[in-house]
Amino acid sequence: MFAIVIALATLLAACVPVTVAQPGATGTPAPAMPTRVVTMSTAVAQVIALPTPQLKGTLTLEETLTQRRSVREFAETPLTQQELGQLLWAAQGITHPAGLRTAPSAGALYPLEVYAVTRDAVYRYDPQGHHLVVQVQGDVRPALYAAALMQAPVLRAPCVIVIAAVYARTSAKYGEERAPRYVHLEAGHAAQNILLQAVALDLGAVPIGAFYDDKVKQVLALPADHDPLYLIPVGRLVK
Repeated sequence: MFAIVIALATLLAACVPVTVAQPGATGTPAPAMPTRVVTMSTAVAQVIALPTPQLKGTLTLEETLTQRRSVREFAETPLTQQELGQLLWAAQGITHPAGLRTAPSAGALYPLEVYAVTRDAVYRYDPQGHHLVVQVQGDVRPALYAAALMQAPVLRAPCVIVIAAVYARTSAKYGEERAPRYVHLEAGHAAQNILLQAVALDLGAVPIGAFYDDKVKQVLALPADHDPLYLIPVGRLVK
């Protein structure tokens, strides 16, 4: 487990019961089984520093484009801290002193928020410090699996990267009619960055867009203005 630096504050956490369905041996849902997760108070931030992103890999861009395929079967081995940080940096990492990021954004308004769901917790990625902030403690992947129409990769992958949008950041400049187009284009840019970075790390990934939005928001304890757009399960290839 990652080393956690706890902010100087009293831990205020609320235990929230979540009922989820576990897959049976035949792939059909088993009876719902309760689990408990701990949602962190906004006054208490658990912050995890990530390793510095690598700026040069072993594959060319052309090779990653050629090898990219949707992967739905994963080994159980968790991602390393370096791998997780690299994937999140590829999605929304800062690459310029002015705060510009890896994915283009209309008006450089950056309406996307990226989360990582692992067996340990739900983390929000903070591009400014290149670190993780604990959103929910505990393994919510079974509940996320149920919210995503019981698609196996969501449950089986050691990490699910979630791309969410805060539309107001873009609509403030471009209006409510045009903003969704720009936000959705940007989500596509960020998702492709993740998929190509996964290939470069010898990992597999698959983009998923079929899920119950409200249930995903509830499972991940997302703020009211964070709307989920993509689930991207990522993991090691089964060899």
